[in-house]
Amino acid sequence: MSWVFPLFIGAVTGVLSGFGIGGGTLLVLWLTLVMGYDQLRAGGVNLVYFAFCALPALFGHVRNHLIEKKTALLCALFGAPACVLAALLAAVIDVELLRRCFGVLLLFIGWRELFPRKQQDSP
Repeated sequence: MSWVFPLFIGAVTGVLSGFGIGGGTLLVLWLTLVMGYDQLRAGGVNLVYFAFCALPALFGHVRNHLIEKKTALLCALFGAPACVLAALLAAVIDVELLRRCFGVLLLFIGWRELFPRKQQDSP
């Protein structure tokens, strides 16, 4: 496969990530299903990719005052150690189990998007 189509996929998933649509998830699917990467390698590529997509998106959101700083700080403080622990755990879990868990997560997210809970009107 030439480099043009993967470059196109990277650009499309980057744009989707900037909009907050989940381009990273689509990239992992592309890498595992089409490119034949194993789940751990696809996850590693996605982490590097995410850094380059998240920083410009973050700049735009900060510039437009769309970031709640206190919430972002709390998420970062608790999210960073959780990421380290999850990465260590992922290194010892069977790849097939990781793939199945990721599939279940995608199904759950899809179900929630297709059938959202109805919000009750507040008095």
